Amino acid sequence: MQVEQMKTVLRELLTMTDLTPCVVGHRGVGKTAGIVQVCREIGWRYQPLRLGQMEVGDLVGIPYRDGDIMRWSRPSWWPADDDPPTLVHCDELNRAQQEDTLQAIFQFVEPPTEGLQRALHTHRLHPRHKVIVTINPPDGSYQVATLDRALIDRMVMVYVESDYPCWARYAAARGLDGEVRGFLASNRGMLAMQGEPMDLQVEPTERGWEMISTLRRQCRLPADLTMEVYAGVVGKEAAITFMRWLTDRSGRPLSAQDLLDRWPDVAEQAAAQRDDLQAATINDLQATLQISSSLNDEQERHLVAYLAILPRDLRFGAIKTLLRIPAVAQAISQDKYDHVVFEAIRTIGAEAGAVSF
Repeated sequence: MQVEQMKTVLRELLTMTDLTPCVVGHRGVGKTAGIVQVCREIGWRYQPLRLGQMEVGDLVGIPYRDGDIMRWSRPSWWPADDDPPTLVHCDELNRAQQEDTLQAIFQFVEPPTEGLQRALHTHRLHPRHKVIVTINPPDGSYQVATLDRALIDRMVMVYVESDYPCWARYAAARGLDGEVRGFLASNRGMLAMQGEPMDLQVEPTERGWEMISTLRRQCRLPADLTMEVYAGVVGKEAAITFMRWLTDRSGRPLSAQDLLDRWPDVAEQAAAQRDDLQAATINDLQATLQISSSLNDEQERHLVAYLAILPRDLRFGAIKTLLRIPAVAQAISQDKYDHVVFEAIRTIGAEAGAVSF
């Protein structure tokens, strides 16, 4: 994406979530300038950290003795709880010269656990303050360290590039010299040549999909940038597959809530589902009922009606799964549902050698 697009994405991520954006781009593309502009637009204070020049003590503070307790002084750059909203910019993350510096900052760039504050050693960052990271891509053109996958997995990778139209808008807005602008309008090749594609081998993980859920619930991203942002969390292949899945509603499995709350409307669709889609629906039923296993009378009837339309093998498998949830087992084992579940329960009992009929 271009710098203006990057700014749009950053505004959403920073103001609506606790996620940590990591802006990846070649030298001179406008990463830092764009971040500073975002801070001005949303009225935040900007606090840069040049990690390539810092040691662990610069990050965690100097230890001192407080009676018989060891404490660490708050670094001068650390925003106080009563400071105005501040964006801490961890610049040159992959240029940290010492391994322990990179390890120290690892904790800080990780989004805070729900209900807790972002931390760095003994220091806690007030929730009004946020963190952003910028790096040059490790494509061989820069003297940078390779970031491990555990660190990449904790950030939303935002790839930014530039071209002449993007630069021309910036130059006009900044009132750069007219002769320079005129020269580059005729000699676009004189702008910086971009390097190799910026691929940091982002892959789908459980944490990544939780980030995607946060983005979908809390951010309003432009439609033309959504896939790029998702790709920066779970990788391009997973993002493309997910976006296709979002648009192909006809190929989706029914959800647990569909079955439990809307059975009369979805009964025909449920009966027509392929076995792989039925398996996905059953998995969602199991996960949903493990969290909230209380069923009202109507939901109970809907669940049994769904089990009744399943092919024999799938029905037995689904019932075997649901019987592991005590409240659900009690509900579906009632005499009035014997016509659906009795044979399955008898077969399961016989297999286990624990029940005789």
